Amino acid sequence: MKLCSALLLIATLAVAGSAAQAAGPIDCELRFSMSGWSIFYKRATGVGTVTCDNGQSMQVRISAKGGGLTFGKSSIEGGLGKFTEVYAIEDIIGGYATAEAHAGASKSASARVVTKGPISLALSGKGRGWDLGVAFGSFIISKR
Repeated sequence: MKLCSALLLIATLAVAGSAAQAAGPIDCELRFSMSGWSIFYKRATGVGTVTCDNGQSMQVRISAKGGGLTFGKSSIEGGLGKFTEVYAIEDIIGGYATAEAHAGASKSASARVVTKGPISLALSGKGRGWDLGVAFGSFIISKR
C-alpha cells in the first residue's frame, strides 16, 4: 500500500511539473536600486523586488562583480529589469553572465542584457556618478 501511495505521489508531482512547463513562461520584472565602485575590480550591490504576472513576488538582493579596465563610482535608482523564459519565480535566482562597456559623468542612463542559461534579463536605469571602462563578470540575484 505504501508503495502504491509513493508511486501515485511521484506521478502526481511529475504531471504537475510538466503542466507548469507546458503552460508557458510567465512575465516577470525586477524593480531595483544599486550602487557601487570600480578600480580595476567592479563591485555594486543593491536590493529589489521581482513581480510576476501570475501574482508571485519576491524581495531580492543584487550584486554585480567583475574585473577589467574600469574606474568609477555610480548608483542606479528606479532601475527596471525584464526577464524572459521564466517558468517559476524561483528560476530568477542565481548568477548571470555579463559584459559591458561604459562611460558616464554626472547623470547617465544605461542598459544591458545579462543571461543565465535560457533566461535573459534586460536591465535599464538612470543613475548618478562617473565611470569609464570595460568590465566582465557576473550579476547575482539572491532571496532577501
